[in-house]
Amino acid sequence: MKYRTEKDTMGEVKVPYDKMWGAQTERSRRNFKIGDESSMPKEIIYAFAILKKAAAHTNFELGVLSKEKKDAISTVCDEILEKKYDEQFPLVIWQTGSGTQSNMNVNEVIANVAHINNGGNIDDNEKIIHPNDDVNKSQSSNDTFPTAMHIAAVKEIKQNLLPSLIYLKSEFEKKSKLYNDIIKIGRTHLMDATPLSIGQEFSGYVAQLDFGIKAIENTIPHLSELAIGGTAVGTGLNTPEGYQELVAEKISKFTNLKFSSAKNKFEALSANDAMVESHGAIKQVAVSLNKIANDIRLSASGPRCGIGELNIPANEPGSSIMPGKVNPTQIEAITMVCSQIIGNDVTISNSGMQGHLQLNVFKPVIAANFLQSVKILTDACISFGKNCIEGITPNLNQIEYNLNNSLMLITCLNNKLGYEKCAEIAKNAFKNNTTLKEEIVKLNYLSEDEYDKLVDPNNMCNL
Repeated sequence: MKYRTEKDTMGEVKVPYDKMWGAQTERSRRNFKIGDESSMPKEIIYAFAILKKAAAHTNFELGVLSKEKKDAISTVCDEILEKKYDEQFPLVIWQTGSGTQSNMNVNEVIANVAHINNGGNIDDNEKIIHPNDDVNKSQSSNDTFPTAMHIAAVKEIKQNLLPSLIYLKSEFEKKSKLYNDIIKIGRTHLMDATPLSIGQEFSGYVAQLDFGIKAIENTIPHLSELAIGGTAVGTGLNTPEGYQELVAEKISKFTNLKFSSAKNKFEALSANDAMVESHGAIKQVAVSLNKIANDIRLSASGPRCGIGELNIPANEPGSSIMPGKVNPTQIEAITMVCSQIIGNDVTISNSGMQGHLQLNVFKPVIAANFLQSVKILTDACISFGKNCIEGITPNLNQIEYNLNNSLMLITCLNNKLGYEKCAEIAKNAFKNNTTLKEEIVKLNYLSEDEYDKLVDPNNMCNL
């Protein structure tokens, strides 16, 4: 392999000739060989490109960067956003906890590509753009990395996660309305309870998702506050006057999303509470979806020896040995996703505690786990909706059988006969393997006609 020599403040480093990164990236690449598939998420790289472009425009407008350098930096940032240089960002999550090396990876790539775009050669000793003095002007890794985290998080939540959750909620709403009049037996403690409709049951799922969506939305204002402008410790050292607000405006313009300069840069650098808060809301949705999916799993169990009140789509053969077996695979997938998200939340919560004095130094692992949660939850909601919820139908015969066979229908006679007599009737029916009606008539508590008028599952649901 052909190499070129790059220099940084620690000396010379050999870098593969065809790579656009520089000495600091190469040092990190060699020093942190941890994990096979643990590269810094590309969403962070793209957020950095937005940030570097915004900083270049801001520095130009404030008179500390030339137009030529602003244009050169902006052009490369746009090319990064077009995914032209994805292979030039090889660093792993497991690096310095401030993300300095990924920040410098972006700075070096932008500087080198800008030089080549201007007609230079990758191995020229002097280049038109310097990674620190120009690309990183008015910045520190300590404020750029959390800014990139927040940009990526808000973009992924608003553009992907929330739409997928709204879609899934709408599918449950459709089923709730469609099956609102189908009465089934309720279950508490996994035991028979009083009736409700499928529509009522599914309305609970709709409400859970609605609350979850609102919980995530409520975290966006904090997440939209950016650390950029705080530089090393939050004081804004080496930034021109007006930089903080203007760079946030530029980021908002380039993303078509609303961002603002963090009100307190010391909080923005030393803590990652906004990420912890937002992921907590994502975890809430995961908890809700796990409950919802398990309800459907139980209701669809069978097909002959389970509850069997719901039919779910048969998407794949379920067994390599049992012919004809079909399993609730979409349910299994989304509940595994929920498990991963809850694990990610533990990592993010623990990492959020590592804000020692003026800087939290667990930023890369927070960013990686957060973005993984958003990605897999987004995909799982769409998969679960399209491959399971859209195709759910009620098994009317099984629903009717279970409803009519339930002893808990006796509950509607509490006001008429009293709790103790009703318990006696239910226990006798269970012991004698008879119906409630048979036992009530035998005990001479009600006639058959009276029973039929009073025990009506439809009236018990308050539809």
